[in-house]
Amino acid sequence: MNGAVRTGYVLAILALLAAPIVVVAGVSLNAQQALLFPPPETSLRWYGALFTTSDWLVPLRNSLVIAAASAALAVLVALPLALHVWSRSGWLARALSTLGVAPFMLPPVISALGFLVFWVTIGMYGQMTATIVSHGVFLVTLPVVTLSLGLGAMDPALVEAARTMGATRGQVLRTVILPLLLPYIVSGYAFAFVLSLNEYIIAYMVAGFTVETLPIKIFNSLRYGYTPIMAVVAVLFVALAVAVFGLIGRFGNLPRLLGADRVEER
Repeated sequence: MNGAVRTGYVLAILALLAAPIVVVAGVSLNAQQALLFPPPETSLRWYGALFTTSDWLVPLRNSLVIAAASAALAVLVALPLALHVWSRSGWLARALSTLGVAPFMLPPVISALGFLVFWVTIGMYGQMTATIVSHGVFLVTLPVVTLSLGLGAMDPALVEAARTMGATRGQVLRTVILPLLLPYIVSGYAFAFVLSLNEYIIAYMVAGFTVETLPIKIFNSLRYGYTPIMAVVAVLFVALAVAVFGLIGRFGNLPRLLGADRVEER
């Protein structure tokens, strides 16, 4: 495959990927309450409506709170798990490693059904705490993977040098390991945050109509009529994801997060 064909192929794939985003962005600019593309008349009224209408502000607040808290919970669970797997060997470490990626090995609807039964059994169905914990457990795989990459790329000589100088395990963790892991912690949090914002199945099964997030609000609105605010929410999600991952790529050394340094060392 020569250079021109390869370039054309890549551009065609990029165009196919970008086309839905372009259509949704165009729909969000409709002046009237209609989902038309291209819009006959353009307006930014629906962007203002998203932040001034209580019907949409409450789901927006719920989504941000749940995403921020569940991403933090996922990192808090993933960090000790990844550290144990990195520093230990044997069947327990392998079992914990499998447990860390297990949530993404099951279809989301299966996990959602399990969470539903659990929260109904203990009487917490429909509470925001249940949604936060469910998202945190379901998304723990993401920070587990990023932290495992960071630990795998870490130079063991740094840890050994610190221990040789008399540092305790706690001091090594605070002064050597955690500073080196910070980019991976931030990236794992960001991945979990963005996916929690867009997650629908678990949020719907765990909270139903009690704690309405933006994805749930969109699907509920489809029952009563179309509004360009739904397209505005989609554009907002895409812009937020681009901003988060763009910052990770700019300041977080994205090739290293993907394990490039470890490959080069070989």
